[in-house]
Amino acid sequence: MLAAFRLMLGPALLWQGRRVRKNILRLPEPPGPRQGTTGNGHPMSLLILGDSSAAGVGAPDQADALSGQLIPRLAERFEVAWTLHAQTGWTTQEALEALPKVDGQKFDAAIISLGVNDVTTETGLNRWLQIYGTLLERLSTDNGISKFVLSGLPPMGRFPALPQPLRWYLGKQATSHDRALGEMAAARQDAIHLPLNFGNMDESAVAEDGFHPGPIVYARWAVEMDKAIHDFIG
Repeated sequence: MLAAFRLMLGPALLWQGRRVRKNILRLPEPPGPRQGTTGNGHPMSLLILGDSSAAGVGAPDQADALSGQLIPRLAERFEVAWTLHAQTGWTTQEALEALPKVDGQKFDAAIISLGVNDVTTETGLNRWLQIYGTLLERLSTDNGISKFVLSGLPPMGRFPALPQPLRWYLGKQATSHDRALGEMAAARQDAIHLPLNFGNMDESAVAEDGFHPGPIVYARWAVEMDKAIHDFIG
């Protein structure tokens, strides 16, 4: 169905995509720490790897982004040594190519938030899963990571910045990618998948660009991520 839809409305989708990329508000990655050690309890080293949302775009400061709202929660149970390695625009392939920057660093667990840019650049599903699997194997082999929390793709079909029918099309693609990611995680002993259901996606919840999370959504994400880590790691 999606292939037929893409064939039928391809020119319109291409025009809308170019228009969105040209006109969308470019928000910076917020200031604030990207690594540190805090808390009491059992030591845990954590890598947060991802694209612009992992990097906190849409929040005024890292304290209001995913890492800043998650780490204090984890610090109630762990002594957390954490590193945020994320960049706006990264596809999964680009995140894989950037891994040499964390070579030699060992982590117990990783949170991975990737996939949106693979959808917008139309990386095929099978190719994306292959790259994602390679990424996990590299992190396991080179960085000693034994636990992965794979953050699901956000509900792109509800992003205010995207016009119809592009919003519907990308939403369906994101849902398909996310379903496959969940199946990948379920087939592994070292990974879990965290579906993202941000609830309300109106202008009060998202960033001013209509594309990235705002602090409200980052807070919800941090709560759900904390629960997932609690259930999976302890």
